[in-house]
Amino acid sequence: MKYEGKYKVFDPNRINTYPVSGRTNKVKFNDLVFPDQIDKMEFNISEDVDKRITELAKNIITAKEKGNPVLFFTGGHLVKNGLSLLLGELIKKDAFTIVAGNGSTSIHDFELGLIGETSEYVPQALEKGEFGMAYEFNYINAALIIGDTYNLGYGESVGKMICDLSFRKEVEILLDLEENAIQFSYPELSVQAICYDHNIPFTVHAGIGTDVIDQHPYFDGRAKGGCSGRDFLIYTNEIAQLENGGVILNVGSAVTGPEVFLKAASMAGNIGQVPDKIITANFDLRAYNPEDFTKEDRVGYYYRDQKSIVTRVPDAYNGKGYYIGGNQIHTIPVLYKKLMAML
Repeated sequence: MKYEGKYKVFDPNRINTYPVSGRTNKVKFNDLVFPDQIDKMEFNISEDVDKRITELAKNIITAKEKGNPVLFFTGGHLVKNGLSLLLGELIKKDAFTIVAGNGSTSIHDFELGLIGETSEYVPQALEKGEFGMAYEFNYINAALIIGDTYNLGYGESVGKMICDLSFRKEVEILLDLEENAIQFSYPELSVQAICYDHNIPFTVHAGIGTDVIDQHPYFDGRAKGGCSGRDFLIYTNEIAQLENGGVILNVGSAVTGPEVFLKAASMAGNIGQVPDKIITANFDLRAYNPEDFTKEDRVGYYYRDQKSIVTRVPDAYNGKGYYIGGNQIHTIPVLYKKLMAML
C-alpha cells in the first residue's frame, strides 16, 4: 500500500514474521466441541433460558419452512470457544441463509482450517512484539487482493482459497511461494470453507487496523475494504428479504453485528422493503436490564447487542426479541441439539 501524502508512515516491510507452527495457542484440536459428544455433555442453563432457546429454535424452523431468512452473526469467541463444528453442521443442514462475522471471526476460523489450532497466547507474544506476526496471515491478505480483482466478497475469498486449488495457486504466486506451499490441514473445521462448499454466504464485516492481518506487508486496505464492502451488500440483500418475517441471531457482545444490522435494515426500508414480524435473539453473558436502555448514566445504555438486537429492533419491526443469557459454551450446544432434533 503506497502513501504519498505529507505525513510520515510506518513501513510494514521492516517487521519480522515467524511460522504459525511455532506459535503458542490456547485452543487446540482436542478442545473443540464435536457433534458426536453433545449427547454426553451436561449444560448449565436455567429452565427459563432453556424455554427461550426452545421457542427460538421453533421460530427458526418456522422461518425456514416459510422461506424466510435466518441470519447468524457471531464474533470470534464462538470459534475460540470450540463451537464452530456445531455451526458447521447446522450450515450443512441448511439451518441458516447467511452466516456473518467480524474480522476476528474469519481469522480464528482460518487458523483452525490451517493448523487445527487458534487463539494465540497474547501476553507471551505482545511483550516481544510478536503478537499477530505469524507469516501465514499474509495468505488472507493475498486472498483479499486477488478476490478484489475478481470483485468477490471477503468470506467468499477466504473460503475459495481453502476450497479452490486454482485460486490458492494464485495466492501462492502473489506471495512468491512454491507451488502447494499453502496447505490447509483441517479444512473441515473452517466455517468459511463449509459455507463456500454449500453456497451459503459467509460475510465478513471488517474494520481497518482492527485485525492482525493489517500488521503485515501484504495488507491492502483497498482490497480488504472492497471485499468487506461487497459482503455488506450481500448481507443487506438478505435483510431486504425480511418483509414477511425471519430470524436474526447475534452471538456475543461485539458492537459490529447490531450496528451492521441497523444500517442494512435502514437501507432495505429506504427502498420499501421494510422488515416485519422478525424474531431476534442475542447470546451473551451479561445481565439484561431493559430499564437501563433509556438512561445514559447506566452502563446498559451502551450495550448495543442488548439494546438494539433484543429490544429496539423487534419493537420497530413488530417482532419479538430473546435474550439468551449464559455462557455460550452451554447455550449454543443446547440450541444446536434442539435445532438438529427439529430439522
